[in-house]
Amino acid sequence: MSKHNYEVGYKKPPKSGQFKPGQSGNPKGRPKGIKNLSTDLEEELNEKISLVEGGSKQQTTKQRAMLKSLFAKALSGNVSAANALIKLILGLEQSRIESNKAEVLDDEDLEILESFKADILNHHSQSEGDNHD
Repeated sequence: MSKHNYEVGYKKPPKSGQFKPGQSGNPKGRPKGIKNLSTDLEEELNEKISLVEGGSKQQTTKQRAMLKSLFAKALSGNVSAANALIKLILGLEQSRIESNKAEVLDDEDLEILESFKADILNHHSQSEGDNHD
């Protein structure tokens, strides 16, 4: 296709604006040392704070402190706190169910195990027969 026949339009930028082969669309990239939101959130939740519970002062993570506060509110009758806890619990259970599904064996794995089981049983019955002779 010659330079003059190139059609500019949706998903067809002008040749002058296209990246050259091997050229990054973001040459500077993310500056070193800049953390993403997930990392910042995890660090913040794991940060230790002091709180007084049952008359004694103790160190705990912000995440644990938030959960304790949420449980206390739910137990005192706060419906929105109870709903938030229920959603958290159901989300955790759903994650556990989904991770267990990943551990389910496929048909090929089951065939291998059945074959192994048959070999073991066959070997066991042969050794039993050898012991009785």
